[in-house]
Amino acid sequence: MSRRTPSFATASPADPGAAPVASLPGVGPALQQALQRLGLERVQDLWFHLPLRYEDRTRITPIRDLRVGDHAQVEGVVEAVERGFRYRPQLRVAIADDSHATLTLRFFHFNRAQAEQFAPGARMRCFGEVRHGAHGPEMVHPEYRRVLGTTPLPTEERLTPVYPTTEGLGQKRLGGVIARALERLPEEAALELIPDALRAPLRLASLREALLTVHAPPPQADVAAFARGRHPAQQRLAFEELLTHHLGLKRLRAQVRRHAAPVLRGDGALRAALRAQLPFALTAAQQRVTAEIEHDLARPEPMLRLVQGDVGSGKTVVAALAALAAIEAGCQVALAAPTELLAEQHWRTFDSWLRPLGLAPVWLSGRVLGRARTAALAAVADGAPVVIGTHALMQEGVVFHRLGLAIIDEQHRFGVHQRLALRDKGRSGDSVPHQLVLTATPIPRTLAMAAYADLDVSVIDELPPGRTPVQTVAIANARRGEVIERIRAACAEGRQAYWVCTLIEESEQLEAQAAEVAFAELTTALPELRIGLVHGRLKPKEKQAAMDAFKAGETRLLVATTVIEVGVDVPNASLMIIENAERLGLAQLHQLRGRVGRGSAASSCVLLYQQPLSQLARARLEVMRETSDGFRIAEKDLELRGPGELLGTRQTGQLAFRVADLARDAHLLPAVQRVGEALLRDHPELAERLIARWIGGAARYAGA
Repeated sequence: MSRRTPSFATASPADPGAAPVASLPGVGPALQQALQRLGLERVQDLWFHLPLRYEDRTRITPIRDLRVGDHAQVEGVVEAVERGFRYRPQLRVAIADDSHATLTLRFFHFNRAQAEQFAPGARMRCFGEVRHGAHGPEMVHPEYRRVLGTTPLPTEERLTPVYPTTEGLGQKRLGGVIARALERLPEEAALELIPDALRAPLRLASLREALLTVHAPPPQADVAAFARGRHPAQQRLAFEELLTHHLGLKRLRAQVRRHAAPVLRGDGALRAALRAQLPFALTAAQQRVTAEIEHDLARPEPMLRLVQGDVGSGKTVVAALAALAAIEAGCQVALAAPTELLAEQHWRTFDSWLRPLGLAPVWLSGRVLGRARTAALAAVADGAPVVIGTHALMQEGVVFHRLGLAIIDEQHRFGVHQRLALRDKGRSGDSVPHQLVLTATPIPRTLAMAAYADLDVSVIDELPPGRTPVQTVAIANARRGEVIERIRAACAEGRQAYWVCTLIEESEQLEAQAAEVAFAELTTALPELRIGLVHGRLKPKEKQAAMDAFKAGETRLLVATTVIEVGVDVPNASLMIIENAERLGLAQLHQLRGRVGRGSAASSCVLLYQQPLSQLARARLEVMRETSDGFRIAEKDLELRGPGELLGTRQTGQLAFRVADLARDAHLLPAVQRVGEALLRDHPELAERLIARWIGGAARYAGA
């Protein structure tokens, strides 16, 4: 189990980092191809391919000290073995150690020879993740070795790094290649790209030492500091990674600003007409943000503005006023939303506002087919003023006459390429459309500083008058009957309710089954109520019919999956039940809760949870009970889950930091901004080299 410690000799070539990975010993065509799948093409790419985490195999943990969620190494004697075939083959092994505690090992894939190794009385060394089991702690498919005789197995001398890898490339092989690459690491002077004058006041560790330490922590390393990401070596690399990310966004911002954009300065007639027909007055925050957008649109360079506002703060009307400013100036507007339900909601809202003004929005989604699609595409090419839809807007065959403004709702739910594709639909020579991005996910200041350094940020920070606070309670699933009675009482008073089903697996089919099971249960329990059902597997017409019936008050209870998370507005709905609430993140819980409290009646949200609750789930439910402030919830979500999940960007590659963590490393951001400005101003060539080192070719996609 021991790993070879690299000798880290100093390399002689002028730029050893620029050499291809194939120049390293043992890297043949197949291994080179596997490394390329990870974006590792040069030797320096391997230097900066940093561990995701570390496994501590330097010690044996007593079984009684194991904590759920930890990766740990244990040693114990087999006490009992059980093979079962109830649902599928299963091997369960109970081992105990000198702490007189028992751990269950569970295997679903095994052969007879493996099973025979676990004979009662055999001593085993195991490493794996500790989970909750029916009879105490357990490990599923741990690594294991039999301890033979009386000679103890050696433990590792160092923490074992765990790298991001790909199919067909194991940790041991990847670790070996990285060790060989590190042998070519040059001296500090040739490696450092942050000038001493900028680095010295921050007391940053040497980059060379930081890299060597992070890839191969020495035996005396502070294990706890590494586990928390607080070791000086990790902090040094986190600083450089955040700095590079900041520089990349600033450079992209400058590149976009070099483009021209149509000057959209209309006469204000359409905007005045819309305001006159609205049944409500704009809040001060909406008026302020609208003025900021109008100022941007009237300039000859592209607007890049993010409008963030809590659930129900009125972003849609701000977007509609921006759209009318573009239409007044003779341009087309495209509004893209990530789901069919949300896009159609936008289309219906815009249609009700704009049709009285003589403007008919065109609807375009992947499910608009045949003659309807041909007619929609012809209308877009002919200059239809407003086009609303899903990802279908970005597809080939969609040609705009003169696209002047692209509005993207919930930007983080789109891939980077899709956003670029929509912007490029309006490219004409050097001119690109203005971009307005909307999000109902409140973004903490620290995250906005790092994630949206290329955007101007506007915040709608007040709710329209008449919105009632939502009282939130967390109730164990064992009291499900009481919750059903609560629905009966609310509906008897003329109110409406949502019952939202969630599943940990992101599968539309499984979620649909869960919703159908809940629908059947509630239909039996509440025979006097008319109940609707909405899930992702329904046909669009069926989904819309169910939503329309609920909006019209024909159905009193709507059973749905999380498809109703954004964009659904039914003021009479005052009760929200979220089943398996412990499985959702704070941002999603907050979005769902925002579906109620839209009318004048007192509203409630019931978080129905399954016991036992993990520490993380308990913390989330506590925050939901304590506050309805979206920004406080977002700060806590960032702290609990990290930025990739909060922004929903794990699938888009944006903010996939290798070592930095925005919640943990927020204290570095002010210095990152100062150093970034100085580098761009005084050392632009070093800024470019930093971007090439950390981001490489990925940088060109982030400017969507």
